[in-house]
Amino acid sequence: MSQTKPRSSFDEYGMENVVPQLIEEITELYLADSIPWVIGYSGGKDSSATLQLVWTALEKLGSARAKKPVHVISTDTLVENPVVAAWVASSLDKINVKGKALGLPITAHRLTPELSDSFWVNLIGKGYPAPRQKFRWCTERLKIKPANKYIASMVDQHGETILVLGIRKTESTARARSMEKHEAYRISDRISPNAGLPNSLIYSPIEDWSNDDVWMFLLETQNPWGHDNTDLFELYRGATSDGECPLVVSTNTPSCGDSRFGCWVCTLVEKDKSMQAMIRNSEDKQWMNPLLQIRNEIDFRNMSEDGDRHLRDFRRMRGNTQLFHGRLVHGPYKQEMRENLLFKLLSTQSLVRKIGPNHVRNLELIRLNELEEIRRIWVVEKHELEDNLPKLYEKATGMTYPGRKLNDSAPFGAKEMVVLKKACGKNHLHFEMMRELLSIGKKQKNALRRTKIYSSLENAIRRNYYDDEKDAVAFAKMKKGEGGDEIPPSASVSKKTLWLQPDDNK
Repeated sequence: MSQTKPRSSFDEYGMENVVPQLIEEITELYLADSIPWVIGYSGGKDSSATLQLVWTALEKLGSARAKKPVHVISTDTLVENPVVAAWVASSLDKINVKGKALGLPITAHRLTPELSDSFWVNLIGKGYPAPRQKFRWCTERLKIKPANKYIASMVDQHGETILVLGIRKTESTARARSMEKHEAYRISDRISPNAGLPNSLIYSPIEDWSNDDVWMFLLETQNPWGHDNTDLFELYRGATSDGECPLVVSTNTPSCGDSRFGCWVCTLVEKDKSMQAMIRNSEDKQWMNPLLQIRNEIDFRNMSEDGDRHLRDFRRMRGNTQLFHGRLVHGPYKQEMRENLLFKLLSTQSLVRKIGPNHVRNLELIRLNELEEIRRIWVVEKHELEDNLPKLYEKATGMTYPGRKLNDSAPFGAKEMVVLKKACGKNHLHFEMMRELLSIGKKQKNALRRTKIYSSLENAIRRNYYDDEKDAVAFAKMKKGEGGDEIPPSASVSKKTLWLQPDDNK
C-alpha cells in the first residue's frame, strides 16, 4: 500500500491528491482478502461520499477483478422524515440497477425493525412513554438491532466482515474521542475492531475529512449510481447545519435526534429543527405541518410541569409498583392516552394524504401490520375487551378498517364493557380487575389444560387491588417496611395477607 496517505483537509493536501490516494487505499484493502464489506448508508452526505469512493474504486477494478461482495445497508425506522425516506428509497433502487448494469458486486438492502420493535407498536400498543434521555428505548429497537442482525448474518456466512462507515472525527468532540480510543486497538492503519460485534471490523475512509471536504468532493464529482449530489445539497440547505443520521450500531453512536436527519417523531431533543426548517424554507413542504404538530403533542415536555406522568399508569408494565423518593415510578400510558394517540396519528395520516402533493397521497405513517399488532396487544395482553381500534380507525379516516373482521359472536365486547363500567361505578381499578378476570376466563374456556388459571387470576387481583394511587403508595411503603401506619385500617388485614403471598410480577 502507498506510504503517502494524506489524511487531513483538502486545504492542506488538495482534493486532487487526497481522493486518488484514498481510492488506491480502498482498492488495496478490498483486494487484500475475501472478507465481504458492509457499507452503512443513510442517504446523507457522509455515507454518500463513502459509498461513492468505494464505488469508484470498484468501477476502476472492473467486473473481472471486483468479485468480493459489497452490501450497502440502510436502516429505515419506519418513522423517518418522509422527505429523507423517499430520497433514500430512490437512491437504493438506483444503486441496485446501476450496480447490476455495470456487473459490480454491489447490492443495496433496506432494513426495518421487527414488528414487535416498531415505534408505534411500542408507544401506542404497549404504552411505552415517549423516548427521553433516561429511557431511550427507541434506538436499540429501531436502529441498532436491524443493522446488527444483518451484520451478524454476514459473520455467520463468511466468518467475519468489514463494516465501512462514513464517520468523521470532526462531526463532534464525542465522536473524535470515541474514534481515537479505538485507534489504540487497530489491527492496521485504518481497520479497527468492532467492540459491539465479534468478528467484524470497522473501516472509516473519510475519518479525517472536514464538513467542507465532504461537500467539495460530492459537488465536484459525479454520483456514479445516478443520484444527484446537487439535490442532496439542496436537501441539506433546506434544513439545519447539523450532521446526517449515521448508521447506528451501538448506543455510543449519537442519536438521530441530535443529527440533521432523523425520525420525525423524535423526542430525544426539544425541537425537530430540521423539519421546522424544511417547512419554513419551502412552500412544497407545508404538508409536513401536521406531522410536526403531532410530534410536539407526543413530546412529554409540552404536556405539563410534571411531563406525561398524569397520562401514565402508576403501575409498571407488569403491574408491579416501584417507589422512588416516596413516589411511585409511573409505567406505560393509560388506555385513554394510547387511544387518543392512535386517533390523532390516523387523523394526521388522512389529512396529509388530502393536502399533500401527489407523492404523499399514499403516505403510511402507520402500517396495517402495526395496527393489527397493536390491536392484539390491547385485547389479548392488556385485556381491553372493548376492541376499540377498528372503531377508532373508521372514525379517524372515514374508511372501513382493513384488518380482520370483528368477532360479533364474542361473549364480551364494547357494549358489555359499558355495562360493566357502570356497574363498577367510579372505581376504575375495580373495572379493570373485573375486565381482566373476564378476559382470563374467556381465554381459558377452550384450553385443554388450565394449570395456570389460578395464578393468572391471582396476579390480576394483585395488579388491581387498590383504591387509588395513594393506596398503592401506602402498600408499596409497607412492602419496603416504611410508613405502615399509612395503611387504611379497613383494608389492612386483607391486603397485608395478599402482599405476603408470592408476587409473580417481580
